[in-house]
This record gives sequence, C-alpha cells and structure tokens, in this order.
Amino acid sequence: MWDNLHASNHFTHRTIKNWRCFLEMSCPLRSRFLAGLTLLISLCAPLCGQTLPKAPGAEIFSLTPVVGRFTEPAIAVNPNNPQQVVAVFQDNAHASYSQDAGHTWHAAEGVASANYRTSGDVSTTFDNQGHAFICYIAFDKLGTFNYWGHGATRDGIFVRRSLDGGKTWEAKQITVSEFASDPGIPFEDKPYIVADNASSIGAAGVGTSAAGKSPYAGNLYIGWTRWTLTGSEVLVSRSTDDGETWSKPVEVDRHPGLPRDDNGAAEGFSGAVGRDGRLYAVWSQDNDVMFTTSRDGGKTFSRARGILRTAPIMFAIDTLERANGFPQIGVDLRSGRLYVTWSDYRNGDLDIFCATSTDGGKKWSEPVRVNDDAVHNGAEQFFQWLAVDPVDGSANVVFYDRRGDPKNRKQTVTLARSTDGGRSFKNYAWTTEPFEAGGVFFGDYSGIAAFGGRVYGIWTEEPAAVAEAGNKAEAKPETQAEAKPEAAPRKRGTVIKVGVADFAPAAR
Repeated sequence: MWDNLHASNHFTHRTIKNWRCFLEMSCPLRSRFLAGLTLLISLCAPLCGQTLPKAPGAEIFSLTPVVGRFTEPAIAVNPNNPQQVVAVFQDNAHASYSQDAGHTWHAAEGVASANYRTSGDVSTTFDNQGHAFICYIAFDKLGTFNYWGHGATRDGIFVRRSLDGGKTWEAKQITVSEFASDPGIPFEDKPYIVADNASSIGAAGVGTSAAGKSPYAGNLYIGWTRWTLTGSEVLVSRSTDDGETWSKPVEVDRHPGLPRDDNGAAEGFSGAVGRDGRLYAVWSQDNDVMFTTSRDGGKTFSRARGILRTAPIMFAIDTLERANGFPQIGVDLRSGRLYVTWSDYRNGDLDIFCATSTDGGKKWSEPVRVNDDAVHNGAEQFFQWLAVDPVDGSANVVFYDRRGDPKNRKQTVTLARSTDGGRSFKNYAWTTEPFEAGGVFFGDYSGIAAFGGRVYGIWTEEPAAVAEAGNKAEAKPETQAEAKPEAAPRKRGTVIKVGVADFAPAAR
C-alpha cells in the first residue's frame, strides 16, 4: 500500500513538473504541440469507437411482452390528430395504437385475416379523413423457397380500416387483389400503402407556398411485387372511395425482373405523395433504384427509369438469414424536395445513403452517407427506413447499427436526422444495449414516422432472454414491460419495439 502511495505521489509531482515545462514553452512551440495532440486524437477516434448522443426525449416501448416470430413493422401518425399513432407488425397481422402521441400503447384485436392461415408483410397509413388502414398479404402456403410463384396456393392483398385511431378494426376484409388455388397463379408480395393526405396537414404548419392543393386528396395507393413463374412485376392499385374498392392494378415497371426473391428482381416498392397530388414511387431492380411518377391520381405512370446506381440490394450479413437495402422515398411538403434512402456495400461494409431531387425527380444529387462512423471501418448499417416530417421538413432515418461491436455481430438502433435538405445527417442513439439477431428470421424492413418534430421508430429485436409473462393487452415502458420473474420459462424469438424522440422546440 505504501509503495503504491509513494508511486502515486511520484507520478503527481512528475506530472506537475511536466505541465510547468509545457506552460513555460514559447507560444509557437505550444501551438505545434497542441496541433499534434489534436491530430493524434482525431486519428485515434475511429479506432476507439464512437459514442452517439442520445436521441432527445428518447423513450422505448415493447409492443410484444412475450417473444414470438414478430417482424417487419410499420408505423403512421394521424395528420388530423397527431395524438393518434398506429403501429403494425406481422405473424400474423397485428396492430397496436397510441392515443397520447406514443406515451402509452395498447394492443388491438381482430386485425389478422380470418380467411387465410397466414397474414403479414404489413404497412399502414392514415387518410385525409383520419381513418387508419392496415394493408397485408394473406396466403395458406408459400411456393418454392425464394421462387414464390412456383407452386403458389391461393393468396392476395387486403386492407382493413379503423375509424377510431387504431383502437378497433372493421371486421370486413377488403380485397385489393386475390387469386384462388389454380395452377400457375402468381404470388402477391410486399404491399406498401400510401395516402394522399397532405391537405390534412395544412393546419399543422405547412405553408401555402408549397405546390397547390391536390385534386386527388383522399386517394389511397398500394404498390407491390407480383411473382410469376417467369418474372417479377411492380403493380399499383388505387382507391378513390376511402378504401372501399380498388382499381385493377397497373404494371409500372419498365420490364419484369427475375422471378426469384433475390438480386435482379423488381421489388421493394415505396411511394410518397406531394402536396399537388403527384405520386412518386421507387423500387429496386437490376442494381438500380427505379423511379416513376403519376400526375393523374394513379391512372397512368411515367416510363420507369433508373435514377441511382447501387451495389446489389440483397446481401449477406453475419448472424442474419438475409438482409436488403430496399429504397424508400419521401417528399418535403413545404419545398417539394424529394428524398430517397437505401443501403449497399459500395464501401465494403454496409452503409446507409440518401440522395435528393429539387426538380421532381429529373436530377438527383450525389449520394450522401447517412451513418457518420468512419468509412471502411467494417461496421454494418442496414434495414433503414425514411420519414420526411410533413410539418418541419426534416428527413429522419432509422437503422440497425453495428459500429459499437468490433466483431460486427451485434447491433443497436440509430436515428439519423437531416435539417439541411439531406446535405448532412446527425446521428443519435435510440438504443444503447446491443443485441444479436442470430437463429431467427428478422424480416426485410423496419419503420419510422415523423410529425411536428416528434419521431416514432419501430423495429425488431431478439432479446437475450425474455420471460413469457406480462400484460399482452397493454405495452408499458421498456423498464416495466421487460421485467421478468426469475423462474419464468424462456424461448428464442423476437419482439417489436417502438422508439420515440422529440425534436420539437417546446420539448427541449
């Protein structure tokens, strides 16, 4: 002990002496020393890891206190009443809702298809009347692995409505497209629903300087991939009567993609509607982000063209069965600026990218890297999703992030946000406890929504161990919802979590 104390005193005296020498240096010498020290720190930072600031006002909620095979969530905010938020996820189709801007969450009943064995690939939106919609596929049995059109049984795309912010859902399952179990039928996959609801947002702060009022306000659009024995097609159907009926689908791809759920297929549809009612759509095909628009409410579409060249959009990630970088599109209702995000491995490891257009999609900026860790550091970022806030115009991206794991196996959830038109992104930690995702299916996407500076992310996690206990009817804050009795049985599986962040000036 005394030896340690003596050594400590010796170190302290030596340190004081060294600092006295430093202070007695001439100014030029001191400046060069400090410059060298700054350079050393900057070079060391990427090697020493990066600690992200916590997202402001961050809260995490578990929607599934009991583990299961839950994946592929989506989330939406009611523009007529931003207190109402709906979250959906699959296995089968499920929905949860909040009526207090995400502070508490409750499970809804009667959402899954009663006519089919399986329902999933969910998406959700609110229309301009404040009605919530869940869109999903339903089928009895998949076709051949990754070749879904081969041996497909009856399947289709359906929607269900909620008139009270997601609390209850109408029993009627509305058909968008459906096939009986006949030989050679196609398989409908990955539908994404979009609403023309910009007119509902004016009172919330969108200026009148944006493009004019939409002549198609209230329209709903669904885009998806149709797998056949010989190819993959991107189709769009529209509804002009609050989702009651749906048009015959229009094929919008320039040519069909390959017939397998893999690189070269036409899939990953995403859409957004501008303030003037123009529908913008993107998807992935042939290592390109494809783009098309409709100016007549979804009746006809421009010739699809590749706007952004990517590395292959399907890729292998350690511990995951599969991963992809399907694109998303969003529009700033104030300025008309378009955003597209995707992920690929042009830098060796996976990164998230964003490109923008200020002329309706004719020209696009050079890709900007959304994740702000060091390039070529071997850390993967993937399963991104984009939401452009219709009130403040910010671009918000949620993604899984492995920068904190030197082995590149575990991930946390990161929120990136741009307030300068997509020229740069600030990264925030939404979660800080890393988790691995091995041994279970993790889906193909996550989700995000934003309104007035309040941002809602939704994602899949695989807990290290989750008790099969808890209140299934109501989701509580993470610290409560994941409390586990010591002797509770445990099993492998996934849970769905919602993260809330608040960038509104009044919230800070």
